[in-house]
Parts: sequence; C-alpha cells; structure tokens
Amino acid sequence: MFYALLIGILAAAAAPLLFRAIGRRVVVPMVLIALLLFVYYCTFLPQVLQGQNLVEQYSWVPELGINLQFRMDGLSLLFALLISFFGALVMLYASGYLHNDRLLGRFYLYLTLFMTAMLGLVTSDNIFCLFISWELTSISSYLLIGFKQADKNARTAAWQALLVTGLGGLALMAGLILISISADSYTFSGLTEQRQLVQQHIFYLPAVILVLVGCFTKSAQFPFHFWLPNAMAAPTPVSAYLHSATMVKAGIYLLARLNPVLAGPDVWHYALMAAGGITAVLGAVLALQHTDLKAILAYTTISALGLLVTMLGLGSEYAVKAMLVFLLAHALYKGTLFLVTGCIDHSTGTRDLQKLHHLGPGMKYNGWAASLAALSMAGVFPFIGFVGKELLYESTLESLLLLAVNFIAGVAFVAVAIIIGFRVFWRKATDKTQLQHKAGFKLYFPPLVLAGIGLLLGVLVSSVPSPLLQQGARAVLADETAKLKLSLWHGFTPVLGLSVLTIIAGMLVYSFLPAIHTRVTALQPVYKYGPNAVYHKLFEQFLVKAKAFILWLQDGYLRSYVMYIMLFFCGLLLFTLQRDTPGINITDRIYQLQEVRLYELVVLFLVIAALVYLLGTRSRLTSIVVMGLIGYSAALFYILFGAPDVAITQFLIETLTVVIFVLLLHKLPAFTYLSHQFKKYKFIAISVLFGSLMTYVMLLVQQQAIPSELKKYYGKMSYMEAHGRNIVNVILVDFRGLDTLGEITVLAVAALGIFSLLRLNPEKGGKP
Repeated sequence: MFYALLIGILAAAAAPLLFRAIGRRVVVPMVLIALLLFVYYCTFLPQVLQGQNLVEQYSWVPELGINLQFRMDGLSLLFALLISFFGALVMLYASGYLHNDRLLGRFYLYLTLFMTAMLGLVTSDNIFCLFISWELTSISSYLLIGFKQADKNARTAAWQALLVTGLGGLALMAGLILISISADSYTFSGLTEQRQLVQQHIFYLPAVILVLVGCFTKSAQFPFHFWLPNAMAAPTPVSAYLHSATMVKAGIYLLARLNPVLAGPDVWHYALMAAGGITAVLGAVLALQHTDLKAILAYTTISALGLLVTMLGLGSEYAVKAMLVFLLAHALYKGTLFLVTGCIDHSTGTRDLQKLHHLGPGMKYNGWAASLAALSMAGVFPFIGFVGKELLYESTLESLLLLAVNFIAGVAFVAVAIIIGFRVFWRKATDKTQLQHKAGFKLYFPPLVLAGIGLLLGVLVSSVPSPLLQQGARAVLADETAKLKLSLWHGFTPVLGLSVLTIIAGMLVYSFLPAIHTRVTALQPVYKYGPNAVYHKLFEQFLVKAKAFILWLQDGYLRSYVMYIMLFFCGLLLFTLQRDTPGINITDRIYQLQEVRLYELVVLFLVIAALVYLLGTRSRLTSIVVMGLIGYSAALFYILFGAPDVAITQFLIETLTVVIFVLLLHKLPAFTYLSHQFKKYKFIAISVLFGSLMTYVMLLVQQQAIPSELKKYYGKMSYMEAHGRNIVNVILVDFRGLDTLGEITVLAVAALGIFSLLRLNPEKGGKP
C-alpha cells in the first residue's frame, strides 16, 4: 500500500515533464496510472470479502513508537476503489475539457497528487499518516480550485476552502492526539480496542468536539457548508472529483472510521444528527433557489452529505447500511451530473438554467448519461439510487423528525433530477440553445460509464456491491456479525409508498420552480447574516487588524525589533525563574568581588563610560567609534579570562564593522536622535533589565553547576581523534562541521544580498 502511494507521488511529479515531452498525449500515462492503482486495489477484494483486515507497517520514528501503518478493510477498500476509478475517468475527461490549456501538465500534477493524498487518507491506520494525507488533500484542493489563477473568484474560493478546511484540520489533529493520549495508541485499530478507556477519559468531550469540527469543515456541514458552493469556481473535472465523490467524503470516512471508538455517548449521536439534519434540509432548500447548474449540484451535494452524517449519528445497523449504499449511489450519479454540466458549459458557454433549452439532439450521449443519473438521483427503480433511498427511509421510520429530513431532501433531489435529466436536454422549446461546438468522446464517455454503472449496480445490487458494502458496515460498526443483504425489490411496503410520494412531491416542486426563482430575491437580506457573509466580514476585519498590528510591530526601526525580542525573552526567563529556581547565595558573590583586579576594573569603567557617552551623542561617526571601543573592551575581557582565540575573532569582527560602517556612512539614512526622554529611558530600562537577568542567570549557573561528561569527551577526543590542539576549533570544524557549514552558507547568501543592494542605483529606478 505504501508503494502504491509512492507511485502516485512520482506520477504527480512527472506529469509536467511528460506534458512537455509528449504534449496532450500525457493523458495516456496519467489514466493508466490511475487504472493501475484501481486494479491493484481490486486484488484485495478476495481477502477483504472473506473478512480479513490487511495491515502493513514501516518504521518511521521508532524512538517515539511512530510507524507508517496502513490498513485495508471493507471501508478502506470501498473508498480506495471509488477514488482510483473516478480518478481515471476524471483524468480522461480533463484532457478533453482542458485540451487547449497550456498548463494541463500542472493540472495533472495537482489532480494526481490529490488522488494519492485521498488514497493515503483512507488506507492509513496511523493518525499521523492520516493527518498528513488530510492536510495534503486541503493543499492540493486549494491548487485545483484556484487553477484558473487569472480569475479573482477562483482565487478567493481557493483561499476560502484552504482556510476553512485547514483550520478544521488543526482542530482535527488536536482531537486525534487527545484520543490517542486517552487510549495510549496511535492506530485506529488500537483505539478501537480501547474504546471504553477513551469514552471514560476526561479528554473525551473536547476530543469529540475537535474531531467534529475537523470533519464538518471538510464535509461541508452547517455552519461550515458555505465554502463548497463557492468552490464551484474550479474547473468542472475538479468539481466532479473533489466535491462529489472524494474530498467532501473524507470527513464522512473519518467519522465512520472513528464511529467504533466514539459512538455510544449521547453527545456523539445527537451532534451528528443535529448537524446532519440541518445541513440536509438547508442544502435542499438552497438548491431550489439557484439557476446555475453547478450551484444546484453543489447544494444538493451538501444536502446528501448531511444525510450521510445523519445516518452515522443515528448509529443503528440499518442506518450504517443505508449510509454506505447511499454514499455509493450519490458518488455515481453526482459525479455523472457534474461531468455532464461541464460538457454543457464547454459546448454552450453557459450554465444558466434559463438559457439552456433542448440540448438533447445535439448532445445525445451526455443527455442519456444525465437522464440515467437523474433517475438514480430521483430514486427510480431499478437504479442504485432507488435502493439507497429506500434504505434511508427504512432506517428513519421510527423517527418522525429524521423521516421529514429525508423526505425534504428527497423531494429536492427529484426536482433537481427533472431539471438536469429532462428539462435541459429533452423538453422541447422554440428557442433551442445553439452549441458552439460538440462534446467529443473524452467528454461524454466518462459520465456515460458512471451513469451505466449506477444502473448496473442497481440491477445486480444483491450480488455485486452487497458483499463489499457488508464488510464496510462491519468496519463502521466494529461488529463482525453484521450482515448486509441488499435486494432491489422489497415488495409493496410503506417505504415504497414514501418513495412514490417523494417523486410526486418532487414533480410538484419542479412545476413551481419558476415562481420560486422569481421570489428568491426577497431572501437576499437574510443571506447578509449567513455563514458566508460572516466569513467575509471576519476575514476583512482580520486583514485590517493584522495590517494595523504589523505596522505597529514592524515600524522599520531595528531597535524596536531587538526590544521585542529582549522583552519576550525576559518574560519567559522570569516565568521560569519564579517557578522552581533556587536563589543565589549573595554573601558568597559579594565576597568574590574582593578578588576583582585593578585592570579588570579599568576595562569595566571604560565600557561604562563609553555607554554613557554613546547615549548622549548625536553623531553617527562618534557612535560607530564608541561602539567599536566597547567591542574591543569585550575582546580584552576574553584575553584576561583565557580565551585568546575568541578575542582574535572579536578583534576582527569589530575592525571590519567599524571599517564597513565608515565606508558606508554616506549611504546610511539620516541619524535619528531619541529626543523624547521617555523613549530614551524606556530603552535604558529594558537594557538594564536584560543585563540584570543575564547576570543573575550566569551566577545561578555557576552556583548550580551540573557535572558534564561532554567537556571531558571533547577534551579527550579533540586531540586523539580529530588531531587538534584547539578544542574550540575542533568542535566547530569536526564535531559540529555541518552546523558551521550551514552558518557559512547563511553568511555567503547574506553577502550576496548585500552586494546586490550596494549595486542598486535608486536614482535610476533601482536598476544596476
């Protein structure tokens, strides 16, 4: 499993190079890579269907007990097959949709990277592996959503998606760590074994809240749902892949994976049912108010995700089965409809419902695909969507509220299915929409395949998807005895009556859509207080406050930056000292002052006199000379206390500093004198505080000296192994040679930067 991910990463990195070498034919290796991964995951089917959980482990950070661990069970395999198969079709579709785009190689890089990240996410058995993949999906989706970088809306939507899902990812990581601490395990299999310990731990409630925030942001649950419709600014292949079948279901996957660990207490179930129910109804209502096809599909996706979360919250065996079947059905029909919408936009130049009429004769293959997918979305016999809808209704028969949620969402799905599956393509109109160009094979084959699979899986539901979905249900419920027997026909039952009633109600709602669209403007004032508006207001305020803070913090004066660093350091030091540090024996220290020699006092008073003179001077040249005097005095102290090599270094640095300052004196800005007495004394006080604290720490270290074997080791090995007599030089060159090389590199880069700045000529616009 690890090598499959490695192949995906290498393929992503190679995509731009392949595009430069073979042009648009790059689609061939990229599709083959995705198909190869699909075939590879298919090889796990025999073992997984027998109930085996396959685990791979690679050493990562053995000192901390952290390894790369991967797991393949029914739930992981279901998602892995969906991700890789959809990936192959979307890559084929993208070559037709973006056939003239000069950045197609870059697009394949982003798309393959996202596919690999999703595969890593669903196969990880270690929370750290999962989190890395989780964040990689956020980053790669940001790049995909903002692929049209010249479009301001795309850039804004990409940034919004990254912020929302990225912040949610941080919350998720904190929650996973709390759970791991509770169970003393970093793997999902280990967490499941310690579920009682997790649920009884004091960290359970904060961990649940943090995990829910992370999953809700990724899967667009209320109130974090607003980023998904805005992300429709992305190219259609991105919308079809990320926002219908894969990325938005990452949160669903993780909720299902953690269900055996966190399910049981009421807070888990009620939180999922509440958030999922609100999201399902809200998405359904908002979908009927729009005329942009991608917006309509986006809001129905939000509604479907809400239903999936609701079923997980309900938590019964039947609800979990309904969730898995509906997840599969939704991925197939919604992926199809997104791809068809992209073909419509590509061929007509618009996605506006009111401008699209009778496209079927000119786009018959896309029309067939849309009709098949729409029938599945509406829950019509014998499609897989029909089976999923019946299971949803059957799992909520005992809860009137959840039944109403399912009914409202189902009615909206029927109305939207009629819009895309019938009205756009087959309803005759006098003003038929003209096609700018026809959709080729690459644009109609992928949606036709997905739509056909939706029909095929419905007819063969008891034999083809049922065994894999059963293993998925067992993984979600952590119950090896759970059984999932699916059948297409259950007879004339109340659930069938609800399905028929849903279709009839959906037709009625569809007939009233023109009236709904004309009155939707009256709701615009309400949306000013919605989550999307709140996000934009908070973001604007954040930028304003951040700018003001940065202007205050970074005022352009070096002394301010040094002051902030010193104050922060002093604060941390004072906090540490007052907590558990022993005091200093003042008597012994005063006695040591008697050992100070006259020449040491002379150098000390020389430094003090230079500092006093420095504070009062208004001449830059005088300041430079006085600072050099202080540096030379420090070098004298090094000599007096037996460090001649350090003294030589100090002499060289001070000499170079003085010379360079003098040479560049005429290029320096005007000298700023601290005329305000408060500012002057403020800096003096901070300097005294810093110096006093450092003196105290040095005295404390001398009093509480800790024996170190390192000094003896360096003293012995410097001569015997490094063949050097100067221990300091040997440490710098041999024992810490890599650090020294890094420091030299930094200085070299800084020198190049200084040289470039010196060559600038401001009078000629900054050109050399």
